[in-house]
Amino acid sequence: MSSSSSSGVGSSSSSSLGGAGAPQPRSPQTGAGAAAGPSGVTLKKQIGLLSACAIIIGKNLHGNIIGSGIFVSPKGVLENAGSVGLAIIVWVSTGVVTAIGAICYAELGVTIPKSGGDYLYVNDIFGSLAGFLRLWIAVLIIIPTNQAVFALTFSNYILQPLFSSCLPPESSTRLLATACLLFLTWVNCSSVRWAMYVQDIFTTGKLLALVLIIILGVVEVVKGHYYWLQPVKAFETFRDYDVGHLALAFLQGSFAFAGWNNLNYVTEELVNPIRNLPYAIFISIPVVTFVYVSANLAYITAMSPKELLASNTVAVTFGDKLLGVMSWIMPISVALSTFGGVNGSLFTSSRLFFSGAREGHLPRLLAMIHVKNCTPIPALLFTVSSTLLMLCTSDIYTLINYLGFISYLFYGITIAGQIVLRIKEPDLYRPIKVNLMLPMIYLLFWAFLLVFSFYSEPVVCSTAVAILMTGVPVYFLGVYWENKPRCFYNAIGKITHLCQKLCMVVCPVMVESRGPQNQGADDNYDS
Repeated sequence: MSSSSSSGVGSSSSSSLGGAGAPQPRSPQTGAGAAAGPSGVTLKKQIGLLSACAIIIGKNLHGNIIGSGIFVSPKGVLENAGSVGLAIIVWVSTGVVTAIGAICYAELGVTIPKSGGDYLYVNDIFGSLAGFLRLWIAVLIIIPTNQAVFALTFSNYILQPLFSSCLPPESSTRLLATACLLFLTWVNCSSVRWAMYVQDIFTTGKLLALVLIIILGVVEVVKGHYYWLQPVKAFETFRDYDVGHLALAFLQGSFAFAGWNNLNYVTEELVNPIRNLPYAIFISIPVVTFVYVSANLAYITAMSPKELLASNTVAVTFGDKLLGVMSWIMPISVALSTFGGVNGSLFTSSRLFFSGAREGHLPRLLAMIHVKNCTPIPALLFTVSSTLLMLCTSDIYTLINYLGFISYLFYGITIAGQIVLRIKEPDLYRPIKVNLMLPMIYLLFWAFLLVFSFYSEPVVCSTAVAILMTGVPVYFLGVYWENKPRCFYNAIGKITHLCQKLCMVVCPVMVESRGPQNQGADDNYDS
């Protein structure tokens, strides 16, 4: 495994885009309110178990792809499954496989206890190029596209009551989406605790809306409205069963669970990660699976499969049928869901860019944090800037087609890395050590889905891989090529110093916690 320094930023052996060989940025005096490490500012451990669960649950219930969250996704799974009964089996099975993947990530998270998630694990296990490609596709497409579409969805549903007879004007939608992004960026720049309060509140609101859906479903069952839940009718097909379509149903279900790995992006800010990382996973994934299955059962009590497939937003149609004058609750719930999704995405994605800069794959400035607030302000500003640029493009919904395949591709590569790491470094300290059968089961399921993804949508999958590979020349020019002209480093150094003064940020100290001697190091933070 490639080594990376524990003492700060830009210590990777490779040159970053911003310059591992650049002049060292100056460090203003640490503010009194900063979390001081051995020699300076460092990230605070402020994410407790409740907030950790909120990060996983909030991201899962909305998904990583628009149309993949619980308020919309049942349509895609049911359409490809071919029957109500098989669709429910797909939801349960996907939840089990997701739990297996999350447990594997838990081992990696406490074995390599640094923020950055699968990017960091791929970088450490498979090398700098592989890690950079994971980061490249996230910077280029996945994160800005996700956040832009989430913000646009929030705007559409907030404005929907004002434009009941037509679609909201595009300019108004984009303006409100911009305001949403800027406000949440300000919150995340100001305080980690504020960001976590927003996440906790909106995840709770989202869960309450789903509890309402489940309760309404139970009421319908009590009334005897369970025609499509009877075993004979549940497996009545409206299309012939097909292995390819079944694979697509599983893929849609997997997209809906996307976000289960987001807690690994913020490991360094998690209170007692050795305990809270696995606990958050063990609590959150079963909760999400239960909610998905129960909500799908509720939907089918009020709608026939034909009605469900005809709906673009299943939860809104469900509300229209059962809530009467209170049907506005559902579009507002979708809006609040996406608002919380934007907040969670900003929080975790900024840590990914922070980690990428620290490993030497992005400009050093992005790995700096505010001297008092201890928030990665440059990384947050970079994240929101790329998202705002994405809002300006008309191809945003075309790009979204490539997200699921690439994200899923790297899930499998990361879990394969877990097996490689076991072989390469069998004696490495692992606070959590799962049976190797679990990653193997996940990889079998992963390979099945990837093969049928290529078979069903070869153009989309090939285009996604081609976009990924555009990062190779960027890597060799920006990272591998160390002896860039001195004027380049001088310019980057001046820009970095100016931005440091404007944002009041410094290079943080990273406290190394890997190894049995530090097993209880985080307990001091636990309250």
